[in-house]
Amino acid sequence: MQRMLVVVFEDESKAHEGAKALRQLDLDNHITVYRHAIVVKNPDCTVTVREIDDRGPFGLLVGTALGALLGALGGLAGIGIGGTVGLVAGGAADMHNAWVAEDFVDDVAKALLPNRSAVVAEIEEDATGPVDTQMEAIGGTVFRRALSEVKHTIDDNHIAAIKADLAQMKAEHAQAHAERKTKLQEKINQLDSRLQALLQKAKERLEAAQREARAKVELLQAKAAAAKAKAAEKHIEL
Repeated sequence: MQRMLVVVFEDESKAHEGAKALRQLDLDNHITVYRHAIVVKNPDCTVTVREIDDRGPFGLLVGTALGALLGALGGLAGIGIGGTVGLVAGGAADMHNAWVAEDFVDDVAKALLPNRSAVVAEIEEDATGPVDTQMEAIGGTVFRRALSEVKHTIDDNHIAAIKADLAQMKAEHAQAHAERKTKLQEKINQLDSRLQALLQKAKERLEAAQREARAKVELLQAKAAAAKAKAAEKHIEL
């Protein structure tokens, strides 16, 4: 099952230790880590991204579940490794793209107190035991939530509402006098520009989700092939 995983630690050194343990679990084929990041909550309640590990085929975090959750926790747009952003400023920016419920983000935000750190990861796991055992041994508090499928309901609703407004204004425009026609045309042009922007955004989000799905399948296939080859080598040695 694909899940968003957040493990909160008392300090940054423990978070790095947790990230290392997570990578080892991946190498041992207990889980698959698609991407992960380490974040630090500063005394002034801003959030600093210390490390982002985004595995080869995935590329940018834009449009991903991890990028959205980082944005919801502290903001991500326009920053690089070590960039500091305000929690309030970034808090709601990506909530409707985060693929997890708002209560999950709230629970994580409450645990990620100033001076604490966290490993945030997008993973595939069949059982929770391996991760929980390793993280709890290091002193981490584990939060996880299954990732929902990409939903386009919000975009669809916005697009439908704008189309309805456009249809009404165009109907009024056809019956209006000259001065009123000019004002209505301005509003029509504004709404049309907004509609085109929303359509483009929805298209980009869908394309990103499709690329994401393909990349994850390819990664899982590569891991399965590597495990099969390793098993074959052991059989030959025996």
